[in-house]
Amino acid sequence: MEWIIENEILRVTVSGHGAELTSVCKKETGEELLWTADPSVWGRHAPLLFPYCGKLKDGRYTHKGTVYEGGGHGFARDMDYVLEEKADDRITLKLEANALTMEKYPFAFRLLVTYELEGAVVRHKVCVANDGEEEMPFGIGFHPAFLCPFDAQHKAEDYVVRFSEPQTPTQIMTGQNDGLVTGERSVYFEQQTEIAMSDEIFAHDSICFTDLSCARMSLVEKDTGKAVHVDVQGFPYVLLWSAAGPLHFVCIEPWMSLPDARDADGEWSHKPCAAVLGEGEQYEVTLSMEFAR
Repeated sequence: MEWIIENEILRVTVSGHGAELTSVCKKETGEELLWTADPSVWGRHAPLLFPYCGKLKDGRYTHKGTVYEGGGHGFARDMDYVLEEKADDRITLKLEANALTMEKYPFAFRLLVTYELEGAVVRHKVCVANDGEEEMPFGIGFHPAFLCPFDAQHKAEDYVVRFSEPQTPTQIMTGQNDGLVTGERSVYFEQQTEIAMSDEIFAHDSICFTDLSCARMSLVEKDTGKAVHVDVQGFPYVLLWSAAGPLHFVCIEPWMSLPDARDADGEWSHKPCAAVLGEGEQYEVTLSMEFAR
């Protein structure tokens, strides 16, 4: 099922499958601003990553002696959510632990996923709750894909990803084939503000940054100044990614946790996470995206 929320600027569609943002439309022009999930390129729009980001080593982990298997980015993006509440410009969907999720993640979690509009801004808020008695470690991240080029008159080289302040980010290296953290890190560049886009920049998969101090990262059309701004302050990691080949979209992905390391021992309690919730505790994180187009 899908629902529409809107205000004077944007019309936004949210799917009950994955609680995923599937369309952001500029009402004045009818332009689609979000990636359209063409399955021949990449068949998703803006998945929520939970209870981990990226890959598990060998596709599995162990908790209290039991082995659990899982694909990339967890299972929350592939579950069906129920409607909790809706207004004209706001919607909240809910996912609770069930028999299927317990086979993948043995914790009594509850997710409340809210989208709300303010002008040209879409806020995506996630509340994670522990409804069980056992301590609950988890990871979480966002994966929105923005249509790029913005129109048929532009090409990949007409765009940059721009930091709101000069940055000296550290790049965390991940394996191109396994997606795992290799343990290698390097300075990406020093005190610069832009990364040029091209059809080749993501040929070797994503670019994972840490040690950022900027408030925003933006996908900017150089000649017009049109942009999508993503608030990244408070997120320890931000990834840039697109499918290999001609550029169709750019993902700016704020994450609170990382994929497994190549030397990980597979124990869930040893995995670096976003937070560990005790019984009855909650955790909230918000992604804000401004469509300044």
